[in-house]
Amino acid sequence: MLGPERMTEDLARWKERLDRIWVNEPTDALDLALADAKLRYPDLDIMPYVDMIDGMLMDTPGHALFQDRYETWDELYTYCYRVAGTVGLMVLPVLGQAEGYTLADATPPGLSLGIAFQITNILRDVGEDALRGRIYLPREDMERFGVTEKQIMDAIVDDNYKALIQFEIDRAEAYYVE
Repeated sequence: MLGPERMTEDLARWKERLDRIWVNEPTDALDLALADAKLRYPDLDIMPYVDMIDGMLMDTPGHALFQDRYETWDELYTYCYRVAGTVGLMVLPVLGQAEGYTLADATPPGLSLGIAFQITNILRDVGEDALRGRIYLPREDMERFGVTEKQIMDAIVDDNYKALIQFEIDRAEAYYVE
């Protein structure tokens, strides 16, 4: 596993490579696939790639963007966007749109699908994340349902916890519907 310093350095290098790809100066053969996709799909936007790097930095201890707790849904949404919503935005220009729809039409549902996937991942990994000292469930939601950090860390499943998880499942389902 990479240490935080190495991860930060590697992601900084990837950002530099990304910038070079976007001006048609790929660094090496590894960059050629994305450079080719950029030429074939001119609607590809660099920002989802840059934002995803920031999402990875949010998971990198010691980095200024690092977070292992989220106070609000808005904070967690930013993380979900960066690590998963961006994927939808990256692939939309490649996948194309149904007849009669534009990229602008497809963008909100593509983004929502990524958010829904990330909420699902968070719910799947509550226990594993707790073992790593991380809680991705928003504190405001935990407080609303009377669930404590200690309860999450100690893997105590009670009716309050079940209600919290159902609330988050409902949130994910709403994004899937979008």
